Amino acid sequence: MPEASTLLLFAAAAISINLTPGPDMLYVIARSVGQGRRAGIVSALGLSVGYVLHTLLAASGLAALLASAPGAYSAVRVTGALYLVYLGARALWPRRDRGAPDHPAVAAAPPGDDARWPAVFRQGALTSTLNPSIAVFFLAFLPGFVTPGRGSVAGQVIALGLLFNATATTTHTVIALLAGTAGDWLRRREGAARWQRRFSGVLLILLGVRVLVM
Repeated sequence: MPEASTLLLFAAAAISINLTPGPDMLYVIARSVGQGRRAGIVSALGLSVGYVLHTLLAASGLAALLASAPGAYSAVRVTGALYLVYLGARALWPRRDRGAPDHPAVAAAPPGDDARWPAVFRQGALTSTLNPSIAVFFLAFLPGFVTPGRGSVAGQVIALGLLFNATATTTHTVIALLAGTAGDWLRRREGAARWQRRFSGVLLILLGVRVLVM
């Protein structure tokens, strides 16, 4: 286990990184504004699943293999980018089969529709899992805080990854609450729902494009 001073330094660095606007933060904002606070929080929890997976990949060395195989890296990156574009397109052009209301069937569920939350959670998990840059980031960032002679290297990497996950999930939850509050305010304005949906859809598509060109 890393020393307490190392953990404190790592936590401070992780919080600083998590407060820097990036794809995950913008994803949570898009969900929160389009669907409300609960959807943003569920999305943040979904993202945390991907962080756990990437932590395990870094600990096992698979992230290094991904980084050294340009073809595999590109395939995962393109898949993740297309998935974000797909979610954005679903937000812009929702299905209206079976009398569905004016909300995207998958990308933006009506607030209070409990049947949608598992789908929102899965989409958050897929979004972070299909982002290979997170795996490479973990591989580059976590080992710098590993203390030789303090136990298993893999165990230390996992501990650091879980700490990063905790700071990221907490940060994203706060952002979801703030952005969701703004979304709730907009929802009370006539005609704002359509613009909220368009904002969320465009933001998700732009995130997909950003991931694609990274």
